Amino acid sequence: MQVKLVAESILPTPWGNFFMLGFEELETHHNHIALICGSIKENTPMLVRIHSECVTGDALFSLRCDCGFQLKAALNVIARENRGVLLYHRQEGRNIGLLNKILAYALQDKGYDTVEANHQLGFAADERDFTLCADMLKILGITQVRLLTNNPLKVNVLTKLGINIIERVPLIVGSNINNCRYLSIKAKKMGHLLPK
Repeated sequence: MQVKLVAESILPTPWGNFFMLGFEELETHHNHIALICGSIKENTPMLVRIHSECVTGDALFSLRCDCGFQLKAALNVIARENRGVLLYHRQEGRNIGLLNKILAYALQDKGYDTVEANHQLGFAADERDFTLCADMLKILGITQVRLLTNNPLKVNVLTKLGINIIERVPLIVGSNINNCRYLSIKAKKMGHLLPK
């Protein structure tokens, strides 16, 4: 295990009350969050969203990506089902960090796509470590998952890490004139399953 559970509380939201758990990475002391709706003790597959931190989309309402739209939609779907977990995976900008993400935005303003911009800054297209998410699910005792994602890489990685993915549930939201190229690159270069 790379993480430990360190804190818990109730979090009231526009979608209802969630049970919030705070995790800490053992080596780096970085923090991650799980928001739980309903019971996780039932022996049926759990609806799970792994949402990687995106300050620009989640908090600043950026239209350059679909992240903020996905966060709201995921919380809405989980609340509607009255059972599910959202892991808030705090690896900003596919784990290149906020300042590097702003530098990547500047490169995109000059014509680079999101993958090319990461490469120009010396990063892989995706630097995230989903091992942490698998560890959080294991600590929660969640063994069967309906994964709310458009990214087949998440399904493959979590499966290899011992998480039983019963179903991939699409989350298609937030397309707009500002992010059409971003979404196209996610589909073409990163394999995301998005409408053409």
